[in-house]
Amino acid sequence: MNRTYSFIIPVFNRPDELSELLETISSLEYREFEVIIVEDGSSLRSEGVVNRHKDSFRVVYLDLPRSGPAIARNAGMKASRGQYLLFVDSDCLIPAQYLTLIDNFLDENPLDVFGGPDRASEEFNPVQKAISYAMTSFLTTGGIRGGHKKIDRFYPRSFNMGISRGAYENIGGYPVTRMHPGEDMVFSIELIKRGFSSGLIPCAHVYHKRRTSFVTFFKQVQGFGRTRYIISRVYPETFRPFFLFPSLFLIGSIGLAALSLLVNFWFLTPILAWMALIILDASIKNRNIGIGIQSVGASLIQLFGYGLGFIMSWFNHAVAGRDEYGVFSKGFYRDSDF
Repeated sequence: MNRTYSFIIPVFNRPDELSELLETISSLEYREFEVIIVEDGSSLRSEGVVNRHKDSFRVVYLDLPRSGPAIARNAGMKASRGQYLLFVDSDCLIPAQYLTLIDNFLDENPLDVFGGPDRASEEFNPVQKAISYAMTSFLTTGGIRGGHKKIDRFYPRSFNMGISRGAYENIGGYPVTRMHPGEDMVFSIELIKRGFSSGLIPCAHVYHKRRTSFVTFFKQVQGFGRTRYIISRVYPETFRPFFLFPSLFLIGSIGLAALSLLVNFWFLTPILAWMALIILDASIKNRNIGIGIQSVGASLIQLFGYGLGFIMSWFNHAVAGRDEYGVFSKGFYRDSDF
């Protein structure tokens, strides 16, 4: 089947990264696609980068005032022509076989909502590789973002996500909310609630650069934890006990550290053993012990940041009675949104 695809890419002050992404898109084997770039109020504009690729494929450049990724993606969807809409982040790189693999998969497994895993490219710097390990390893996230093969009820994220045009026309776009990150998870949940088939395409990976420093990574994962609590309360059917693991890990680590100081150093043994496993596993996977050591720091940041964000959001809602984004009383999608 000769399907057509529309890449929708919001960008904010990342012309250099967007240039790298568009270079990889230029090399795609499957050519039935267009690219919609949505400039989201950037001071570092990408129009020149976009213009360099106008002879390689159909590209549309939209210039919006700063309004956030949800509204930017909605504008991109409205301007698109493809039968399937693909969302990738501007800090991703796309393998040449990406669209071919998706198109072949859809021949055998028709889906309305789908996504793929992310990986670290060999060209990423050590910090990016360590962060990628922390976000995909079984020892940190249970491997839920690492590409396990599953078809039913997979909730893709917008760094690597696709939907059919019929799904888009039914839902009308991402929820217009101040909550970020997490609006893409809400988008997936609502699509699946409306009966659209979903699945993981394990071979259709992207290379995701993520953050380039541990400080910005901590802020990002803290946001993930904060919004995970909110989403789990609005959509309780999506909650999994594993979501509590980072918070329990944070509390347990503080407790064990206190006991090691007050009672006996050996109370730190479980944490030290976990760190040793991280170093061994990450060093083998990256063929570099330096990345293995940095992966310990990235993994601690991932779990502590996410766990702290989850606890803070729980406190703000359950104890302080705050509805930060107005979604507990109103929900994310309302009749007035359409």
